[in-house]
Amino acid sequence: MKGTRQFRCFMAVFSLIACATLMAPSLAGAAPAAKAAAPAAPAAPKESAPVAKATIALASEDCAKCHPVPPADIEAAGGKHKSDVSCLDCHASHRPATQNNIPKCSNCHEGKPHFQLKNCMECHKNPHKPLNIVLGPKVTEPCLTCHADQIKQLRENKSKHSALYCSNCHDVHRKIPQCVKCHKPHSAEMTQADCKKCHKAHKPTVVVYGQDVPNKDCGACHKAAMNLLAATATRHKTVLCVKCHKDKHKMIPDCTQCHTKLHPAAILKKFPKCSICHSIAHDLNNWPAGKDGAAAPSAKPAKEHKKK
Repeated sequence: MKGTRQFRCFMAVFSLIACATLMAPSLAGAAPAAKAAAPAAPAAPKESAPVAKATIALASEDCAKCHPVPPADIEAAGGKHKSDVSCLDCHASHRPATQNNIPKCSNCHEGKPHFQLKNCMECHKNPHKPLNIVLGPKVTEPCLTCHADQIKQLRENKSKHSALYCSNCHDVHRKIPQCVKCHKPHSAEMTQADCKKCHKAHKPTVVVYGQDVPNKDCGACHKAAMNLLAATATRHKTVLCVKCHKDKHKMIPDCTQCHTKLHPAAILKKFPKCSICHSIAHDLNNWPAGKDGAAAPSAKPAKEHKKK
């Protein structure tokens, strides 16, 4: 009986050892699985490297997005600032990349006396409308750098115009003022278009006229001569004033310039001057009888004029 009990105990212990041995691999494999099922701890963030900012190039079209007025001015009256350059040609950069992106006029405009003047903005108020020039009340010297011919005429032919500032008449650049704004016409029929037939603004006292100026224009100043000519019955009545007085104003021609067939020498010797018999050119051959029956002129012979 004792041996049987010992054998049973032995078998029970053996079974326990065998079960434990068989279950050990399963228990060993279950542990990693359980461990893997546990939530993983978050990884510590790594410090990221600084990202370089991308540089975006501006285009001229971008300027109008913030600056609508200058492009509109250039479109309306930009001149060569519209056709030859763009916004970025003048304004090469933008703040804050540069502290001052307003260019100097001399960056492009050089090589002429006018470009050497100081303070361009005194006349060219808006660089986006460069030819919309605003002149002050007493401006002359800046004008001379471009308009040399005009000042030469004024200085060589002295008149009241020579003492004026250019901007007295040309208060707007390229404006041609009307003479009748300051000067009363010679007659009520005359208009601005008639003034320039005889007068040039920069030498107004040098009167030069064409061969088609009508007699009424001359008669506006020379009334006495015009009245005599209108009343005469000779061919001179139909002749234009400018045909005889053609060289220049106040020029008195010789009769022989037109009348080449002269009287016989004996008559010319006795009457050496045409006016002795023919009175004056505007009242030709008007010799009514005097008190004693002798011929007497109706008008005094013209005074001798020195040729000019």
